[in-house]
Amino acid sequence: MSKTLRPAVLALGAAAVVLPLLVVLFGTFKTLPQLFDSPLSPPSSLRLDNYRQAVDEGGLGTAFVNSAVVTAGAVVLTLAVASLAAFFCARMPGRVSWLVFGVLVAGLAVPAQAAIVPQYVLFDRLGLTDSLLGLVIVDTTMTLPTAVFILGGFLRSLPEELYEAAELDGAGPLRAFRSIALPLTRPALATTAIFLFVMDWNDLLYPLLFIRSQDHRTLPLALLNFQGEFLTQYPLLFAGVVIASAPVVIVYVLLQKHFVSGLTAGAVRG
Repeated sequence: MSKTLRPAVLALGAAAVVLPLLVVLFGTFKTLPQLFDSPLSPPSSLRLDNYRQAVDEGGLGTAFVNSAVVTAGAVVLTLAVASLAAFFCARMPGRVSWLVFGVLVAGLAVPAQAAIVPQYVLFDRLGLTDSLLGLVIVDTTMTLPTAVFILGGFLRSLPEELYEAAELDGAGPLRAFRSIALPLTRPALATTAIFLFVMDWNDLLYPLLFIRSQDHRTLPLALLNFQGEFLTQYPLLFAGVVIASAPVVIVYVLLQKHFVSGLTAGAVRG
């Protein structure tokens, strides 16, 4: 690509990303007629009526709390289980570790839709449908292969001499996991946490399948109420989208340094 053409291509790519974001952001401060008349023009005033209506009448306040509880519980539980499983696979000698690792990671090849019916039957019999605990458990189960895959690859890149030195000092497996593996895997844990947070926070499939009551709705499920059969309240929907996207942006900004170092960790060994 020539040097003269490259800026134009980059500008078109940036416009394709920025313009829809501006329509959404500007639309949160407009009425529906104003949005249809001039979607790209800045709002005449920074009216927060759409945000208030989305939170009060649309129930986004309760849905936000439910999403926060489910996401926090699922991320913490997944990281705890996945870090232990990845450490076991990294430290267990022979083919057993690769077999266990392969079985855990094989869950990545199974589409979530393929297990919907047995999952619903099982959770319904256990009384976990229409509950936040059920969402935490099913999100943990479905995101566990991703977490094991990321953490397992990082733990295998750690030098063997570190564990040998810990064994000489009398440290057992759990002590080595707590004192060596966890501190060194902070970048990988941060990277995995961001992936899990986005997956769990934006999950619509399982809340749509499991949740029936209004009090247990999560944010993606609550946003569906702004879409009608004949008319969609786009300003309210855009306000809800901004509210739902804000935590993802905040988490990424806070963990950005660890995220970048986690992506590059293990790329160079020496």
